[in-house]
Amino acid sequence: MSDDEYVYDDESGEWMTAAELATRRAAANAVEVRDAVGNLLQDGDQVTLIKDLDVKGAGQTLKRGTLIKSIRLTGDAQEIDCKFDGIKGLVLRAEFVRKR
Repeated sequence: MSDDEYVYDDESGEWMTAAELATRRAAANAVEVRDAVGNLLQDGDQVTLIKDLDVKGAGQTLKRGTLIKSIRLTGDAQEIDCKFDGIKGLVLRAEFVRKR
């Protein structure tokens, strides 16, 4: 017998361990971020730009085909946070990238 605490879930009407309930709620609150082709993006993925993008405030244009390494998800379904040489705080829309 395990030492887990059992709790009642009002949504499903079942008794389950607190850890299982926390896992279910986290999965329900997770935001899926998809690229322009429909691939699911995750933290740490590499993406390629599919369009030339003017970067506001940097006076720079990121060209089509530019590789962006190690992206981070922001919690918004359409935005990803990334680093690029010479540009701090770069946030890209998921519709302009493709998973590599």
